[in-house]
Amino acid sequence: MENVSNIKKNTIFNTLKTVFGIIYPLITFPYISRVLLTDNVGKINFGNSIVSYVTLVASLGVNTYAIRECSKVKYDKNELSKISSQILSINIISSLVAYVALAIVLIFARPLENYRLLIIIQSTSVLFTTLGADWLNTAMEDFKFIAVRTICMQIAALLLMFIFIHKPEDYMIYAVISVVASSGANVVNIFYRKKYCKTGFTLKMNAKKHLPRILLLFSLILSQTIYVNSDITILGLIKGDHEVGLYSTSVKMYTIINTTIASIAWVVMPKLSLHFQQKNYSEINRLLKYALNYILVLGIPCVCGLEVIAPHLIILIAGEAYVDATISLRILGVAMMCSFIAGWIGNMTRIPAGRENVSLRISVISACINIILNLILIPKFGLNAAALTTAVSECFGMICGLILIDRKIKIDELSNMLIGPISGGVGIVLIGIASQLLFSKTWIITIVTVFVSVIWYFAVMLITKNEFFASFIKPIIFKIIRRE
Repeated sequence: MENVSNIKKNTIFNTLKTVFGIIYPLITFPYISRVLLTDNVGKINFGNSIVSYVTLVASLGVNTYAIRECSKVKYDKNELSKISSQILSINIISSLVAYVALAIVLIFARPLENYRLLIIIQSTSVLFTTLGADWLNTAMEDFKFIAVRTICMQIAALLLMFIFIHKPEDYMIYAVISVVASSGANVVNIFYRKKYCKTGFTLKMNAKKHLPRILLLFSLILSQTIYVNSDITILGLIKGDHEVGLYSTSVKMYTIINTTIASIAWVVMPKLSLHFQQKNYSEINRLLKYALNYILVLGIPCVCGLEVIAPHLIILIAGEAYVDATISLRILGVAMMCSFIAGWIGNMTRIPAGRENVSLRISVISACINIILNLILIPKFGLNAAALTTAVSECFGMICGLILIDRKIKIDELSNMLIGPISGGVGIVLIGIASQLLFSKTWIITIVTVFVSVIWYFAVMLITKNEFFASFIKPIIFKIIRRE
């Protein structure tokens, strides 16, 4: 029961952190875009694009690998100290390599002369992330600390932004504040992690053991990065900035929901890694059922809601100029459901089990399918083709994952898990259609749809006695009754 309770708490804390991470840019972007103006926002984004490559090289595949390996020895303090120090040391070396490469680029690339100071400031996030080794907190399942620390740092960054950012010339200050928001919390972790074990730099890195797996995960991340960015790149080259702007709006909304739902992987991965090592399939199946329930209960209503009020969401968030992104967003909604299942299989059944080589092969083939279809379809169908190729690729990844799944993994009562979310999802679609027939204003349609849908979905979950939903709601109801 203690494990079940801990997983629930960790799920809540991790979801809160993810949701706040989504809310933060929604608050900052409108303010910053108006104060810094287009040119300086462009400088910030350009600098971030350069730093993203540094981050990719510096991080390798360390994060996922470290969570998995440290989870296996979390109850042996000496072994945990040794392995965490080895992985941290490899990460420090990869970060140094990335910084040397950045220094060479900044010195010799003349187009970057005016951006040098900005990029140097932004790149400090890489240093903080490496030294913070936040993967150790995740491996130790300390999600409460991660959530509280991250949210507090982002609130501090919000206050600093409103205090110090008042004119376009303040974009350098904003760059510093952005680093505080994204990576400043990792500085705290340098001191906090001592409660788990002693983690420091060592020359005895055991690279022969760790590096092949780390590089394999890096290859997986690299293939996924190419896969995610290829549609925007090809769309930009063939159709230009206007369609990229429209499609990017769809992708942002797709990413926000996808990131929130996918965050469950980090909650269950530490325990899954330990149980896969012990070949404890009864616990593995229990955890996987819990994670799948989370995905279905939250994912299905999000997709249904997105499909039915897509144009209104776009108008509210981005403006009427972006309403032509509606079809692409609806297509990405289909891709999202496939992505949820593919991610559940890949991130929760293969990586904790050390079968990331299978994920790599599927990812590479999916990326190739995506790029080929983009080149064929985008010239004629534009941004809708970019969304369609993403859906096809995600569907391919999901089907391959289901075919190649470990046969010892068995999820019982799947039909009962689906009844509530699907019934609730159908109701959400009908509510959205009715709202659009009754009202004409975008904001009224959105508010009514969301409000009524939440009440409807809550009622359906109770009526169908959804196991996952009830496990969170019953304790709250009991507490309320006891107080009364």
